[in-house]
Amino acid sequence: MGQFVAAGAELTNNQDAAQVIIINTCGFIADAIDESSQAIAKAASHKSKGNLKALIITGCYAQRNSSEILDNYDVDAVVGIGEYGRISEIISEALQNEVLQIPNFEKANFDEELFANRIRSTPKYMAYVKIAEGCDNHCTYCTIPQIRGAYRSRSRESILKEVESLAESGTKEIIIIAQDTALYGLDNYGEQILHELLADISKIPGIHWIRLLYCYPEHIRQELIDEMANNPKILKYLDMPIQHSSDKILDLMGRKSNRAGLIEIIGKLRAAMPDIILRTTLITGFPQESREDFIDICKFIQEMQFDRLGVFAYSQEKGTPAADMIGQIDDKKKENRKNRLMLMQQEISQHKLAAKIGQILEVLIEGKTDVGYHGRSYADAPEIDGMVYISYMKKPELEIGSFVKICITDSDEYDLYAE
Repeated sequence: MGQFVAAGAELTNNQDAAQVIIINTCGFIADAIDESSQAIAKAASHKSKGNLKALIITGCYAQRNSSEILDNYDVDAVVGIGEYGRISEIISEALQNEVLQIPNFEKANFDEELFANRIRSTPKYMAYVKIAEGCDNHCTYCTIPQIRGAYRSRSRESILKEVESLAESGTKEIIIIAQDTALYGLDNYGEQILHELLADISKIPGIHWIRLLYCYPEHIRQELIDEMANNPKILKYLDMPIQHSSDKILDLMGRKSNRAGLIEIIGKLRAAMPDIILRTTLITGFPQESREDFIDICKFIQEMQFDRLGVFAYSQEKGTPAADMIGQIDDKKKENRKNRLMLMQQEISQHKLAAKIGQILEVLIEGKTDVGYHGRSYADAPEIDGMVYISYMKKPELEIGSFVKICITDSDEYDLYAE
């Protein structure tokens, strides 16, 4: 978006008015590809009834299935993820020549300059900051290493420069993302230095919250735990995808952790930060997942009492080792198991949130409701977690993007209510 504006383009959210539409697709699992396909088909319809002159497809689906997109949709360019630096040039060529462009699909390293003129699609008070690209974990169910390539950390200098710029423009919450944030620095600094990066970010004036997503459990080091525990700007919140608890299934998944190791790291995190919010994701119906394996994960959820939990039914992705494994499980059983885990977690979440009634929390105000405002506490990542609904009709009005202290008065399965 920053490149478009620098080139003189005007951004619009109105597809009817747009002369160029760029769709940044996901291609991780079948559901994501279906959603991307629907978005492409919808956008393509504007060629006949709108101003659309060029439809550009990029992102993971474009990287993974470029020929499929070209065969099935009326698009003008399919852009590989290594070509973001040429996107303005590609669009100009597509507009001038009306010829399909097929850029180089090499998995290029970060172009640090791309982050210099960033334009956000999020509210100004929060921003996602990507610190690395690609993945070296090679889980047997996952297409990310094929799509995104090997793990590549951004330079500390580039990240800090971006965060400084964001802070100057009013950003207060920085959300750190990558395919595996805990591994940051190993490739280009020779060691994992996420804790050092977080310490540097916390020193930037204006940054109030730092939230950490996507830390693989086997890569969480004591130095990171200590920095999280002792740095007040780093939220006591960790998204730590574990995917399963059965050692047999973890081994089939190609995961580097085991049940005992997961219990150990969760214990260390909670010992250092008793109020930490732990979020995780699980996969049900992985090939060869027996009734005993499923019972194991049910028991694990009850034992660990995660604050946040997402569950995916296993998606058989072509080109992955798991897709060719024996013992594939039918879709109905996968979904049934997923639903059972979510019902179990709903009850856990309800009890955990009820225990917060009477507590005083700091909340980031994000919008208005009929009776007041809604916002997020340290326990809530945007879009994936719950909300705090605040009764407040007094003057002065609360400022969107400000932090206020609230008292929890009620709760349900996923949300809190406060004054």
